[in-house]
Amino acid sequence: MRSASLRPGTLWPTLLDRTEHALRCGALRPIETVRTVLEDGGVRFVIRQVSSLMNKPRADPGQSGEPRPFVDPFLPYDPDLFVADVSPTHVALLNKFNVIDHHLLIVTRAFEPQEALLDLADFEAWFACLGEFDALGFYNGGREAGASQPHKHLQIVPLPLGDHGQSLPIDPLIEAAPIEGELAKLPGFVFDHAFTTLPLSPREQAAAQAVGRYRMLLEAVGLGAEPTDTHPHQSGAYNLLVTRRWMLLVPRRVEAAHGVAVNALAFAGSLFVRDAEQMTTVRRLGPMSILRDVAMPRSNTRTSA
Repeated sequence: MRSASLRPGTLWPTLLDRTEHALRCGALRPIETVRTVLEDGGVRFVIRQVSSLMNKPRADPGQSGEPRPFVDPFLPYDPDLFVADVSPTHVALLNKFNVIDHHLLIVTRAFEPQEALLDLADFEAWFACLGEFDALGFYNGGREAGASQPHKHLQIVPLPLGDHGQSLPIDPLIEAAPIEGELAKLPGFVFDHAFTTLPLSPREQAAAQAVGRYRMLLEAVGLGAEPTDTHPHQSGAYNLLVTRRWMLLVPRRVEAAHGVAVNALAFAGSLFVRDAEQMTTVRRLGPMSILRDVAMPRSNTRTSA
């Protein structure tokens, strides 16, 4: 019988093995891209132009014009994409249509809505995986934040994500951020956001520390909890970036700007475009303008729920 908890030191080799298996059997279908680096606002953005995104199956409307009933891809999940049992509440799966190699989804075993607030079990599963190799965690909190599935799933991509060995394109902004107390703003981010460093903690305490900082970030940008019959929901869409050292939260206004869809990785300095027309748009406007136009402005006057 499989253990329900991730054994330390096993995730990376298992991830490599399962990736090879999924490629052999066709369960994993990587999307080929061409990389371009655009410097804007002190960040060397990595732009990946997707060459095969249109081959990704999409939910087509039925003959009546009505959308087909939702089918949860995680219940049940494809066993050929399974990587590991992370915890009693979460499993790790390969992202079927990955743009970045070894992209992991940390998925709740039972259905929870993507708009539900993250809780201790989410962070315990997330940090169990983040502790295994150098990686960036990210979360798309709601459709307006780039979430493509309504079943709660956290995500992880290995680092480095930048060019020329740079761990993350936004590292220069993080290094220049004036850290006074527990909260900070990143220079160059002209839209609403909140940044915090994470204290160095024993592995078993890291998740609990992160939950507290996550709630603090939500409050800092005016997002609160809305009660429901099951899980408390967020009061607005947001993106969350997480490493073992810091967290960044950006409240979202819309899913796309100027035809370019944006998810959490864009705020780390990694954007995806579907074709040459979208690449031209990003070149013309600049990546920072795209981020500004999907995020909440700093003049936002929302209050916590």
